[in-house]
Amino acid sequence: MNYTLHQLQIFLKISELQSITKASEDLHLTQPAVSIQLKNFQDQFPIPLTEVVGRRLFVTDFGQEIAQAAEKILNQVQEINYRTIAFQGRLSGRLKISVVSTGKYVMPFFMSDFMRENPGVDLIMDVTNKTKVVRSLERNEVGFALVSVLPDKLNVNAVELMPNKLFYVSSYNRKFPKTPTKRSLFEKVPLIYREPGSATRNAMESFIESNNFSVNKTMELTSNEAVKQAVISGLGCSIMPLIGIKNAIKNKDVKIIPVKGLPIITNWNLIWLKSKNLSPAAVAFLDYLAEKKQGIIKEKFNWIKDF
Repeated sequence: MNYTLHQLQIFLKISELQSITKASEDLHLTQPAVSIQLKNFQDQFPIPLTEVVGRRLFVTDFGQEIAQAAEKILNQVQEINYRTIAFQGRLSGRLKISVVSTGKYVMPFFMSDFMRENPGVDLIMDVTNKTKVVRSLERNEVGFALVSVLPDKLNVNAVELMPNKLFYVSSYNRKFPKTPTKRSLFEKVPLIYREPGSATRNAMESFIESNNFSVNKTMELTSNEAVKQAVISGLGCSIMPLIGIKNAIKNKDVKIIPVKGLPIITNWNLIWLKSKNLSPAAVAFLDYLAEKKQGIIKEKFNWIKDF
C-alpha cells in the first residue's frame, strides 16, 4: 500500500458526491486528473471500490468502508495540523456553519475580520434552505447555523445579529395604480415563490394566508438570486428580503411597493445546540461577536434603517 493523502481526499469526495465530474469541480481539479488518481488508488486494492451501472458511478460496500477510514485519517491529519498551530500559541480549529440562502449576504461580514485575525482557523460554510440548515444542525453536522426564524423543535442557544426585513417588490418599470389594493397586488399580479422549506417562502405564505388572498402563483425558484432576476425581468413580483436587493434598488432594477402589514420583520440569529461542546475556535468566535457585533452592524448594515 502506497496511497497518498491526496488520493484519500479525492476518493472521499467521490464517495460523497457519487460522481467524478462533481468531485473534480468541488476540488477544483480537472476530471482526467481525478480519474487518474482514482485509478491509482483503486490499483492498490484487490476489491473494487466503485462500479458503473447505467453510466452512473456507485461506491461499493467495500468502497464505503474505505471512504469511512479515509475520513478518519484525514480528520486525524487535520487534528495534527491544528495541534501544531495551537502549540505555537495561535488559535486553530474548524468552524462549520450552515446558512440559509439569504444569509450569504449577512454572515460573511461577521466572519471576515475574525478569519483574518486567526489564520489557523478553517471555515466551512454551507448555504442552503432553512429545512436543510436545521437538519444539519440537528444531526450535529455543523457547529453553528444562521437562520431568520428560530426552529421550534430544537433546544438551541442564539445570538441575535440584526433585523431581516421582507418587502413586496416588483421590477422598476412595472406600472401600478397610484394606490393599488393588497388584493390586486396578490391576486392579479403573478407571484414568484421560493422553494418549499425556505423561510422566505414560509413568511410569504403566512402573510398571504392571514389576508385570505387567492394568489396568482406562476413560478417557484430555488434561490433568492433567481427570484430577484425573475422580478427584474418582469416575470412577476415577490416578497423578498431587503438584504438581497440593495444593489438592485440602487440601480433601479427593482422597486419596493408599499403594502400595509409589510415589511415582515424577523431577526438574523446565529444558533447552536445547547448540548453542543463548543471548540476553542467556536468559543473564540462567540467572544468576537459579543465584542464586535454592534460595530459591524453600524459599519456594514446601517443603511437598512432607511427602509
